[in-house]
Amino acid sequence: MTNAVKGFEANLHERLKRSDTFKVYQEAFRTATGLPLRLVGADPDNWCLDDEAVNRSPFCEHINLCKSACTACVETNRTLLTQAEATGPSTCHCFAGLTSTAVPIRMGATTVGFLRTGQIFSRIPGEDDFDSLLGKIGRKQLDAESEQVLRKAYFQTRTIEPDRYASMVTLLESFAHQLGNHAESLAIIEEGSEPAAIAKARKYIHQELDSPLPLGAVARVAGLSESHFCRLFKEATGLTLTDYVNRCRVEWAKKELLKPDQRVSEIAFHVGYQSLSQFNRCFARIVGCSPTRWRSEQIQDAAS
Repeated sequence: MTNAVKGFEANLHERLKRSDTFKVYQEAFRTATGLPLRLVGADPDNWCLDDEAVNRSPFCEHINLCKSACTACVETNRTLLTQAEATGPSTCHCFAGLTSTAVPIRMGATTVGFLRTGQIFSRIPGEDDFDSLLGKIGRKQLDAESEQVLRKAYFQTRTIEPDRYASMVTLLESFAHQLGNHAESLAIIEEGSEPAAIAKARKYIHQELDSPLPLGAVARVAGLSESHFCRLFKEATGLTLTDYVNRCRVEWAKKELLKPDQRVSEIAFHVGYQSLSQFNRCFARIVGCSPTRWRSEQIQDAAS
């Protein structure tokens, strides 16, 4: 993905995060459920603890003082967001036994962020569970005082029955859909140096990514002549319209390729290409290898 495409999605995520729509629901969800709620970016490798105290688990804060635990948390987060982007709302359990959930927020084919909640137990933990945890992180990493602090935070972590937790996740799915619609509205509101006409064109592109996107049609949506649109679009994104559309489609295709039951030919047409050969050429030019090889490498990496 180019810096221009990444910048567009990152900007949209930050504007969603600052919006009253998100802040009002975030507060209502936290008050009603007692759970934290975060809106995180679409990059699974960009992981960190939240700056807001109400969204932070004391146990997770303490355990991330351990280098091995921090590495495990980053890997769990990467797996969770990758799965959610490919298959929709996803829940996982970390090595410490806590449950976390990610719900993707989509604008057309583009994932602009994830709603994250959890950091809870699905059953009340016991002393044996805590002993097992100490074994996993290495007892020698903790002095007696740190172990006591970790123990207190561990047993104070909230426990929620799976059925009740599933209902809370259903609420987040509904809200993620609303935020996706809100993202579409934000995408056409000018912010910073990008002309509103180009933002409007980008919104249209992401909504219609699986359809033909001729220059004339996109320029009309932007309200510009074809020549004027081409100049402004290149200035704003650093890309021609064709290159931008191809790169967006390839990023979408990557997500589909993570689904093992999807055939490459089906994915090609699903993301907007008119032929398999056209898809293979564009994918190889942008990614550096064929879709089949890329999928195989991802499977191997996941298994290692």
